[in-house]
Amino acid sequence: MNEVIQFFVNTFSDFEISDAVDIIIVTFVVYYLLKLILETRAQQIIKGILVLVGATFVSDVLQLHTLNWMCKGALTLGAVAVLIVLQPELRRALEFMGRGRIVSGIGSGNKEHSKRAVEAITDAVEKFSSEKTGALIVFERQTMLEDYAETGTVVDAFISTQLLGNIFYEGSPLHDGAVIISGTRVYAAGCVLPLSTNRNISKELGTRHRAGIGITENSDAVTLIVSEETGIISMAEDGKLERFLDTKTVEKRLLDIYLSNRAIGGKLSSFSKIRSKLDKSADVKSKRDEMVYGKSNRSQRKEGNDEK
Repeated sequence: MNEVIQFFVNTFSDFEISDAVDIIIVTFVVYYLLKLILETRAQQIIKGILVLVGATFVSDVLQLHTLNWMCKGALTLGAVAVLIVLQPELRRALEFMGRGRIVSGIGSGNKEHSKRAVEAITDAVEKFSSEKTGALIVFERQTMLEDYAETGTVVDAFISTQLLGNIFYEGSPLHDGAVIISGTRVYAAGCVLPLSTNRNISKELGTRHRAGIGITENSDAVTLIVSEETGIISMAEDGKLERFLDTKTVEKRLLDIYLSNRAIGGKLSSFSKIRSKLDKSADVKSKRDEMVYGKSNRSQRKEGNDEK
């Protein structure tokens, strides 16, 4: 018993604050590495590597020279293979580390515009769901999506229910692609997105859902998906899909994204800065849009209830 007590006394006698900080950082890194491994294909690959390490150790103890040589060679090549196979996961992890969370939300000055945008999107999604019109809407956040926007057609227009309806109308040349929304503007339409490689996705889900999940695996974007076959509304974030959402839930989620610190378009690129300047003068432009497009259905219903 005295030896155990003496061991702990010797161990913690030189313990300093820097040691505690070191332990906390290492714990944090290990936790997120394990979380990354459990959520991706890395789980199976790590199991395979552990089997190889075990076989190498056993063959060395039993002096199985040929098997030991093969295992060591496999481990050497395996290190390179892991980097190649897990390239998407490693890229996602590095992007997560590099994302700045210092940038605040859209700002109190743009809250009214954000609410109008959310109302327009919610009205459009409600219409798509009732009419079983397929739709895929991507909301840009910290990770910029210029590469994917270049695969489609740049629109760069204020969000409106009518605009989204025209884009996803079955006869429209842009209806098969995705719409990318940055801030309170539709930046591009008809965009091609990467498909998810997750094998656990239900086979009932088609290309639209796989693309909606895929972009969230490669960035911090959020996607809103309406099924063309069933009209079911889904939302994807961080590679996870949530289905059977109603319009109230969609509106609440979008408001949370727009008005919180996770707001859309937080990192300012060159065209984002231009859009920011445009948003400052949006009072005049929004009135013009109301004259051209009319108020959203949701706004009209609210005004009708107020009059009553």
